[in-house]
This record gives sequence, structure tokens and C-alpha cells, in this order.
Amino acid sequence: EEGCLSCFSSSILVLIPSFFLSPSRQPFVLFGSHSTKDNLNSGNFNFPSEGHLVRNTGLGGSTAKHMVVQCVSPKGPLACSRTYFFGTTHIPFLVILLDYLKLAAVLAGIECYAKTSTESKVNEAPILHAVIVDLDCLQCKITRKPKLKKKINKCFGQLITPLDNEDSLSLIKTASMMVFDIPDLLTGRGCLGSVVFSESFLTSQIQVKEKDGSINSETSHIILTAAIPRYTSWLVEDSDVKLSEKAQHILKEDKSFLGTLLTGGDGAYIYSSSPQAMPTEGKLYFFSDGILFSDPHHGSISISKNHMSSISLYDGDSTSIVAALFIDVKSSLLAHLPIEFHTQDNFLMIALFPKTKIYKAFYSQVFSSWQNPTNSGLSLRVVQEEFLSVEQKKNKTSIFGRFVQHFTVSSVSHEPVMRAHLPVLLQQSEVIPDSKAESDKVVITIITGLPGCRCSDLCAFLVTFNKERGRWIVYRQTLDSPECFSATHFQRYLSSVLEAQQNHSVRQSTYAKKNKRLLVVLQGYTDVIDVVQALQTHPDPDVKSSFIIGAVNTCVEPLSCYMEHRLLFPKFLDQCSQGLVSTVVFTSHATEQKHPLLMQLQSLIRAANPAVSFILAENGVVTRNEDIELILSESSFSNPQMMRARYLMYPGWYEGKYGAGSVFPPMVQICVWFNRPLEKTRFVTKCKAIKSLLKPSPFSGNIYHIMGKVKFSDADKVIEVCHNTSSNSLSLVPVQEGPTPPDSRSDNRDCSSQQECFLVFIGCSLKEEDIKDWLRETAKQKPQRKALKTRGMLTLQEIKNIHVKRHLDPLPAGYFYNGTQFVNFFGDKMDYHPLMDQFMNDYLEEANREIEKYNRELEEQEYHDLFEQKT
Repeated sequence: EEGCLSCFSSSILVLIPSFFLSPSRQPFVLFGSHSTKDNLNSGNFNFPSEGHLVRNTGLGGSTAKHMVVQCVSPKGPLACSRTYFFGTTHIPFLVILLDYLKLAAVLAGIECYAKTSTESKVNEAPILHAVIVDLDCLQCKITRKPKLKKKINKCFGQLITPLDNEDSLSLIKTASMMVFDIPDLLTGRGCLGSVVFSESFLTSQIQVKEKDGSINSETSHIILTAAIPRYTSWLVEDSDVKLSEKAQHILKEDKSFLGTLLTGGDGAYIYSSSPQAMPTEGKLYFFSDGILFSDPHHGSISISKNHMSSISLYDGDSTSIVAALFIDVKSSLLAHLPIEFHTQDNFLMIALFPKTKIYKAFYSQVFSSWQNPTNSGLSLRVVQEEFLSVEQKKNKTSIFGRFVQHFTVSSVSHEPVMRAHLPVLLQQSEVIPDSKAESDKVVITIITGLPGCRCSDLCAFLVTFNKERGRWIVYRQTLDSPECFSATHFQRYLSSVLEAQQNHSVRQSTYAKKNKRLLVVLQGYTDVIDVVQALQTHPDPDVKSSFIIGAVNTCVEPLSCYMEHRLLFPKFLDQCSQGLVSTVVFTSHATEQKHPLLMQLQSLIRAANPAVSFILAENGVVTRNEDIELILSESSFSNPQMMRARYLMYPGWYEGKYGAGSVFPPMVQICVWFNRPLEKTRFVTKCKAIKSLLKPSPFSGNIYHIMGKVKFSDADKVIEVCHNTSSNSLSLVPVQEGPTPPDSRSDNRDCSSQQECFLVFIGCSLKEEDIKDWLRETAKQKPQRKALKTRGMLTLQEIKNIHVKRHLDPLPAGYFYNGTQFVNFFGDKMDYHPLMDQFMNDYLEEANREIEKYNRELEEQEYHDLFEQKT
């Protein structure tokens, strides 16, 4: 006997653009014998309008038994093909069996490909009998009879993007399968046509790092065209229609094989776990001993309780969710069920939607009746969600939500995630396992913000106010470093803290571990993720496991956020990012909660971090206990939602692979050291004048912040300086006397110089020499040499003074003074003494002697530059 097929082919391919109308992308509907291989491959359908009808495209011009359909999205990459049937599908014939087989093969091939991402592994999928996979095309063969003749060809196998290309993972792909030119085995003459099936699907793959360091893949997939019915039939034969109508007669009978009619109505859905089945809407009738379901596609389906193994109801104890009726049927019923409802577990589900008539009628007229055992011993059992089987839960929930969660994580980056964190990322768990108890760890509280945000004020308040919490350690960034944050320095500091802790006795060490806190204060253009990654990548695993970040807080001074107009300073929003920052502390405008600037910034930050908490703390002083608890939280950073956002916002952060990016506009931090006093008046004047000298973009040479410790010539105290240009605020606070811890800056400068004054300048494209020149102008200036005076340099006032002083000196012969003017013998009058020229020369001679004396004394004086070291 000859085989039942002449070509059996399948392929997995990346969809080509919709404007390229190859046969694989052309929509069509072909009935019965017109669905031949030649017609499908050519894509040219030139059938007479009267010759392409359901009633005349079957064998010998009879009614067609099936049709093949291809749906194509006109503006997207989606496409799928289906085979639908005319007539009853309770008793399958050859075409239906082949369609069932190819559908199962395609779905299994998609699942296998999603797990392995390679075509060579698809042949391992158990698809009924055997699956053979070629390099560029998924192909299958069926061995139903030993003498069956088979022929395998490729079609629709054009690959636009190779599947081994790493970019193909995120592309939409299509898996397809065709069985061509199926012969009629009953008559041995003619061709029934072909059956086709294809789905467009999308895969998702997450790289997962195991405890032993190995990398595995966690995969998921979704079939994008699954909403297109995979299996549909219509009753077209008169015999089928009459048989279905005959089953409706029992609705008019007082008693039938299904018992007494209880109620019925529209709006019910029947569904099975079969991949071919989709929820089918129809009329449902409840009887005392069974149910009758009727719809236009399947006709009437009757299920007697004699063919049921059990009946369960799940409604979630609520009238607002769908009531699901789970029916386990016996194998004896399969011959009377459409083939798409056949499953390995013989399981059906009927859904009743809230607020529908059938929903209300079920509870009022069926529920109590079915709870009583019948002659078959069967009764309705109400179950809770935890008692549902795996298949029942699968039918109750949607896979779309699960795939979206998976795809959300995988589409961000190819960096691996930790196995322990994966359930949290996929929102399957709210617990993050940890190998070491958190009570044994030193809690790190990070306080960050832009220059001028008053981080130090908040830190001082927390340390002073919360002394009862235990021992406090404060880490500040090195100011004389060109970097805002040094990961290496921070890691060395953590090692030294742990080493000091381990040097104590066991009792003291235990006390220290339980009560020690580390405050990390970072004021500048620092990315918080750099601090987190510095801890994550610490070379010593013991140090890494001994610390835990409790909370990250960002201080914001509203007047110090904008460079120009509404251009934010660099890293402002990065310092408020979700996944890292749990609290934003506003250190000004606390009494003006409706201030436009404060409200505008709060709205901006809320858009970047919807879950962040806002705290008002004027000058760093927190007034509410609950706000202090938020700032010093020990668990907000490890919150599952924060963890998930961190993986999505900063892929690779756990292994320190995330690059935070450069600061733009580029900011420079320059630290200058000196040991001579400044002139307070000159310094204050110069600071206040900086704002008026700010330049627009590219902001070159602009100074935005000054901080440090200096001495002024009017006092011997050390003054802490903090000047912010944007807010034009200058703070001069005397440093309290007392022992201070060694400064980490001493590692980077000459300790022998004993310099105790320094200033840090932060701005755009600053140069050290320009900064020093600016600072020299705030110190005591070296007096300039005075120039010798000449007649032309005398002012009118000086000439008048000379005249007043010597106008009564003796007059030369021929002149007399009349009390107001000088008169000669000719009657000429003068306002000045006749010897005025000699008087001015005498004045210049005396003044120049004083100038020369001053210049000699000036040259003998010793002058020191501001940056010259004292000897």
C-alpha cells in the first residue's frame, strides 16, 4: 500500500518583512482539494469564482472536508496558518489525525527550541513518534505503517536571519509544518488536499549564575498567534445538523438519560488543557445527572455523570471572580468528544462568569442539588486554590503575565542573575535567601547628594541623636582626589574596619557586630551604584559578607540642583534612582512645603523613582522619629521590589559589571593646601562675586562649590568653609577643639609640611593655577612700590594745600598782597603766590624723599606667597 503523504515538511524561520509577499507571507483561504502543494508554493490562485466553494472542492466535486488558512499582519511580522474542518470532529478521519499530529509537532518544536535556542536539539522533543531536524529547517516524519512510503522536502525554509545569530533571540520567529497532497485512502483515488499549521512565537532567555559559579539558561516562550483558533469546525452536512438538533430534544423531555433539566442559558465556556483547544462559548444546560453543551462549531455535546470521575468547583469564595467547574471524564466518553478536547488526563473545565444569568442560576438551582450524591455516587466538591492540580492551575491562570515578567528581565541585558534572586525578579517570591544572618553584619547607611546638599549636617545630626543605637563609624570620600569616589580606597577602609573588629575579644566583638553602624557620606557627583558595586566586588569574600547596605538616602537642597534654567547638575537623577535610593531628604524649604521649586523637584524625582519617600529636614535636622527610622532602615535596600528594580536598571551590578557613565558636563574637583591665613573680608567678597561671573554652556571655568578648612588673619581659630554658588550661600563655622581622627588625605600629601588649611574647588574645566591665583587674591597682598611724583601728577587739591600752607611767605620785590590776591606794580592780579613754582618743587622734593624711604623699607621687608611653606 502506498504512503499517505507525498511531502511532509516543517521549518522554524525568522519572519521576513510584510511587504515581501512571498508565498510564506501571502494571506489565503483554500478549500479542500485546492490546497495542493503546487497552489500553496506558487501563491497564484486563479480559480473561477464558482469553482472555489465549499460545496464543490471536495473529492469528485463533493463538499470539502477542510480548508487551509494563512493570516498575515499587514504592518507587522506576525503570521500564522491553520487548518479548519467542515463536519463533525467527534470521529476523526485521516486529515484530522494528520492535523492533530502536525500541531503537536510544531508546539513541541517551539518548546524545545525555546529551551535550547538551537535547531540541532529540536529532534530530542518527543513528538508522538519521531522528529528529525535539519540544519536550517525543522522536519518531521511519521511511521504509521511499516510499508509507508515517505518523502521529506523543505519548503518555506528561507532564513532571513540565521537562528545561530545572537540577535535572533529577541526576534519574532515562526514555526511551521505542512503535509502536502494527502491521498484518499478510502477510495484510493484523488487528493484530499494539504494541511498546514504555523505559529509566530517569541522566546526569552535569562542567564542564571549558580552557587558554584556555573552559568545556566532559564527560558520561557510565548506564542503570539495563539489567539487565532487552532482547531475549528462547522456543521455543514445535513446529517450532522439533524443529529445535533436531535440532541436538543431532551430539553423538552421531563426525564432523559441526563436526568431532569435544572437550568440553562448562554455565556458559558468549555475548555480543556489540550493545546489545540480554545475556550468555546455556547449554551450550557445543567441536568440532575449531567450537562449538555451546545455551540455552532461542535453541535451538541452531552456528558453524563456516568462518564465522570469527579466534579470540582473553584470560585475563590468570592462572587467577583470566574467560577471554574473542573470535570474529570472517563475514557469511555472520548469517542463522543471532539478531538480537540482529548487530553492525556481526560480533563475539562467549564467557566461561568460573574453577574451572568447562568452564573446566578447555577448557584440558585444546581449547586445544592449537585452536592448530594447521585446513583453514580458522584457529588460536587468545592475546593480551594491550594488543592487544585497543576493542570487546573494552568488553566486558571494566564501564561502571558508569566512571560512578560520573564521577558522584562531578559530583554534588559545578557548579564547573568543570581539563582537565589531569580524568583524575586520573576515576582514568584518575596523572600531573598541569605547565607549569613543579617544580625551578624555591619549595617551600612549611605547618605549622598550634590555639593551643598548638607549631607554632613544630616550625618552629624544622626550620630548625635542616635548614640544609643551603638557604635558609629563615619566614612567620607577623600577630598584631594580627582575622583568623587574611590572604590579602592573604600574597599581598603572596609577591610580595616573588619580587621579592627576582629582584634577585640569575643565578647567585645559580638557587641560591636550587633551595634556597629557605618555611615558613608558622599557629597559630590557620585553614582550610588559605584558604591554598591565596590562592596559587591570586594576582593575579600569575608569582608563582603560582613557588611550589608541598609538604606541609601539622598540629600537635596532645592536651590543647588540646577546649573542653568532647568538644566540639572550631573548625576542628580542618578542619585535619586529607583532600585537604589529609598529616601530623599530635602534640607531646605521645610517650612515652605508649597514652594514652587520644591514641588517641581518632588514631581521630577517621583517620576524617576515612584516608590521613594520624601523627608523634610531643614539644615539636616530631622523632626519625626518615623523619618529617622526610614533613613536608618536596615532592610529597605534588600526589599524585593528594590532588588528587582536594581537588576532592571543596573544589569550586571551584582558582579560589578555595570558602567555608571561619565559626568557631563565634566566636573573637576581640585584640592589646594596652604598654611597661611586669608583675609576674611576679601575672601567673603570674592565668594559672593562668583555667581555673577558664571558663564553659560559649556560652563568652562565656572566654580560651583567651595569647601574646606582655613584660618583668617583676624583670629587664630580654624574655620570650616562651605560655599555654594547656585544658592549663593556661605557658611563659616569654627571647628570645635578636641581630638580628631587621622585624615585619609594624609596618604596623598607631604606630612612634613604640617599644612592645616585646605580648600576644595568643584566646577567645570577648572585649572589648578587659576584656582591658586584666585585664592591668592583673598590673602594679604604684597604692597606695591610707589612711583616718584612729578609736577603733572599733582592734583588741584594738593596745589591748593601748598598755597594755603605758604601763601604768607615773603614776597619778592614789586609784589604786595591785598588780602585776597597778589598784585604787582603794574596792577596785574594773581590768585597764587608769585613763588608758587618754587613751593611746588619744594613739595615734590619732600614727597619723593618719603616715597624713596618707603620703597627702601618695603624692599627690606620679607613677603611669603600664600602657598609657600613656613620654615
